[in-house]
Amino acid sequence: MLKLIRYLKGYWAASISAPLFKFMEALFELIIPLVVANIIDVGVANGDTAHIVRMGLLMFGLGAAGFGFSALCQYLAARSSLGYGTNLRRALYDHVNRFSFAELDRFGSPTLVTRITADVNQTQQAVAMFIRLVMRAPFILIGSIVMALLINVKLSLIFIGAAVVVSIILFIVMRLSVPYYHRLQKGLDRVSLLTQENLSGARVVRAFSKEEEEKEDFAAATDALQKTSERVGRISALLNPLTYIAINAAIILLLWLGGKTVYYGDLTQGEIIALVNYLLQIQLVLVVIANLIVTFTKASASAARINEVFDVETSMTEGAGATPDESAPAVRFDDVSFAYGSDVENSLENISFTLGRGQSLGIIGGTGSGKTTLVSLIPRFYDAKGAVEVFGNDVKAYTFRELRGRVAVVQQGSALFSGTLRDNMRMGNEEATDEEIWAALETAQAAEFVRKYPEGLDKAVLAKGRNFSGGQKQRLSIARALVAKPQILILDDASSALDYATDAALRRALKAMDGLTVVSVSQRTNSVMHMDRIIVLEDGRMTACDTHENLLENCPAYAELYRLQNEEAA
Repeated sequence: MLKLIRYLKGYWAASISAPLFKFMEALFELIIPLVVANIIDVGVANGDTAHIVRMGLLMFGLGAAGFGFSALCQYLAARSSLGYGTNLRRALYDHVNRFSFAELDRFGSPTLVTRITADVNQTQQAVAMFIRLVMRAPFILIGSIVMALLINVKLSLIFIGAAVVVSIILFIVMRLSVPYYHRLQKGLDRVSLLTQENLSGARVVRAFSKEEEEKEDFAAATDALQKTSERVGRISALLNPLTYIAINAAIILLLWLGGKTVYYGDLTQGEIIALVNYLLQIQLVLVVIANLIVTFTKASASAARINEVFDVETSMTEGAGATPDESAPAVRFDDVSFAYGSDVENSLENISFTLGRGQSLGIIGGTGSGKTTLVSLIPRFYDAKGAVEVFGNDVKAYTFRELRGRVAVVQQGSALFSGTLRDNMRMGNEEATDEEIWAALETAQAAEFVRKYPEGLDKAVLAKGRNFSGGQKQRLSIARALVAKPQILILDDASSALDYATDAALRRALKAMDGLTVVSVSQRTNSVMHMDRIIVLEDGRMTACDTHENLLENCPAYAELYRLQNEEAA
């Protein structure tokens, strides 16, 4: 938690002053039992109604002042903790967005979502509790013992003994429960993962009639989470009864010994009542401390998970910037190899090719051959061994904005965002005019169905574009990429949901765009056969790179794939 305290920046004044107000409330709270003792020993004992009224008004005034200080502390604590949570959430989100795909693959999106939401909320709650109780709880505990010592030294030993017993109980319970809080957070990650997978892959699950199996997996994860929660709940549930037993036993002992002391005249009845009140205050504050420890234990587990994300720096250092050489090839790979994470086996091996400005390149191969991996290296989603150059400079020399301003990627899993069509089209070019957007839609073969909407470009887009078909989403994604006016357009199986006629019209429209370099990944030979050159990948290796006609003659794997696909089409 200490490493995260810096996110209180901007709220230090409120964070420091709030405990001071709580200290004042605690001070008044410690005075009230003495006022009560005075009322009993003087007002009640002598039948002095005026004294009782005066002391009653004093007690009311102390209570009102304490309430005012407490309310002010609560407000400042809430403001500080919410500010802390906002700062931390923003910093964590910004840090995650600087991750390369390698780090995102390492953590996975479900656990990152849990850490940005649930874990941050847990630490935010701990900050609020700390600000409110950091001074009050120990001051009340120590103050009650000191006040008891001032009243009677011998009877105050009961207070010290009760505090020691309750502290031992707290230590044992916390020691047993801490490991379960860590398991709880991991259990939440598992439930989040299954939830996300099932919601995003609902169609796949239903297509294979796997609803029951998925329900069983989800039930198993939630049952494990429930069992862990029950175990830690049973342990934590021991806190209150055990502390109440210890404190009530101390009260009984105090009344028994105190009664004898009053009988012999060493103590007054009011002082006994004051001692009981101080003992009750100790009981309440120890219960609060117990809950505070539970909160801090949870927050500690959450803070460790948050720090784990902050401790991971992106493996990709942004370049200082480079000036593109427009006369150089648009893309050049020189002996490029790549492996995911700690994999020993390379996903790509010794890839070399050159693609000139305005040329088109098709990439084809079987599933798992490395097609998507290869094109992901051009916009530098991953770093690889060897040289990947764009317009004469290594991709590592460019800033991310420079590189990705020149390279646009359209993936098979088209991602549209909630808002309007115009909002989505302007993602890569905020200054794009409606005319430019319509021109891009025409090229992407999307203008026809967009014009049918009465709202036009103001057509609402639901989350993940679920109010559009797969083919519509792919065409809109291509149009969005074209609005950004890239020099290199990468289509990663981005026309897989299009029919042959629409696919052919799209290829013709892209070919007519002057100076646009197109890299197209596809499973269909008909989608790449008109490209200037075609790379054939097998198990991460480039087995051929040539024109369609030459590949038919010299590459048996390509020729066989072309024959099979055209026989199926026939």
